[in-house]
Amino acid sequence: MSAERGQASVELLAILPLLVACALIAAQALSAGWALWSAGNAARAGARAEHVGGDGARAARRALPPRLREDARVTGPDEKQDEIRVSVRAPALIPNLDSGRFEAATKLGAGDG
Repeated sequence: MSAERGQASVELLAILPLLVACALIAAQALSAGWALWSAGNAARAGARAEHVGGDGARAARRALPPRLREDARVTGPDEKQDEIRVSVRAPALIPNLDSGRFEAATKLGAGDG
């Protein structure tokens, strides 16, 4: 019985790094999902503004959260494309981790509403 004393503490210390890594991976996935959702929302806002004669690119950029706005790319509509495209970089929770860019595009035509 005395040989097993403290076994649970040792096992907890052994598994703790794995639990922290899983939590960071889940948080990074949530950050990527938030960036993608925000890009889609901004693209829709830009398409609505363009549909009523406003500046779609400006509206799309303003619809982004401030954290994503600084590195966002907003394009369209122009001669080559008839949609608003918003590309954002998800915030990285782990330093030096490239989380990639997420892009969304929306087109609001005459029959859409």
